[in-house]
Amino acid sequence: MRHPQLTSGTRELVRRALAEDRARADLTTKRLFPRPFRASAVVTAQARGVLAGLPAAVETARQLGLRARALSRDGARLHSGTRVLRVDGDARAILAGERTILNFLMHLSGVASATDRAVHRARAAQPGFRVRGTRKTTPGLRLLEKAAIEAGGGEPHRRDLASGLLVKNNHLALLPLEEAVRRGKKGSRQPLQVEVHSASQAVRAVRAGADALLLDNLRPPEIRRVLQQLTRLGRAGRVPVELSGGIEESSLARYARTGASSASLGSLTHSAPALPFHLTVVPVRPPPT
Repeated sequence: MRHPQLTSGTRELVRRALAEDRARADLTTKRLFPRPFRASAVVTAQARGVLAGLPAAVETARQLGLRARALSRDGARLHSGTRVLRVDGDARAILAGERTILNFLMHLSGVASATDRAVHRARAAQPGFRVRGTRKTTPGLRLLEKAAIEAGGGEPHRRDLASGLLVKNNHLALLPLEEAVRRGKKGSRQPLQVEVHSASQAVRAVRAGADALLLDNLRPPEIRRVLQQLTRLGRAGRVPVELSGGIEESSLARYARTGASSASLGSLTHSAPALPFHLTVVPVRPPPT
């Protein structure tokens, strides 16, 4: 399968990012260096973490007419001083693209690093527990953020509204649960997941034919009650149980130990701290006077 970071949509996203920063109208660089001259630059990580966003950084350099060479790969573990990218070409293009290159790497590596920490914490508590992303993504950056989650060892879950059947609470505000399940499953081979908020609602959803459950904003004791109910129904292990709502990295282990199969964390994308990178320019020859 082609990696989502290499799509035409990503190339367009890079184009928009460069246009947003008006990279080709860099006022300072044009005044200081009116004529082209060659330089090289290396991008280096400044902290420990997991790398993501490298294809977007490479594409940024290429769209500016620079030669780019990846020195690592998405998913690689970083420490302070790890070199991840080298670019060569007109020094003015390097200066113009510096911030866009670093923005992609810092944000997406932050998402990958947060995911990696969450995965390790969850699986230390319960081997095999899966950590998933949500659709709480930065508008326009979803494919890149979902790819960063995968680089960190997580699962992207639904990439968009057309990627799976999930009956949520606002659907159920408009339609009874049993009827929503019936309509959702009619004529479809895709598994249908239902968001529920209590053990009784979970039982109703399973009896109606739900293939999976999303337990939203339930505490660990309540989650265990749902799993006990599934055992009584003879559906334990046959109906995947995903957790969501208010789960943070610090509390993830408690949720993983409940016996559920996975948890989705919006914080992986909407609150991940950036991982710092630095770009250092080295002139190949002195700038023209």
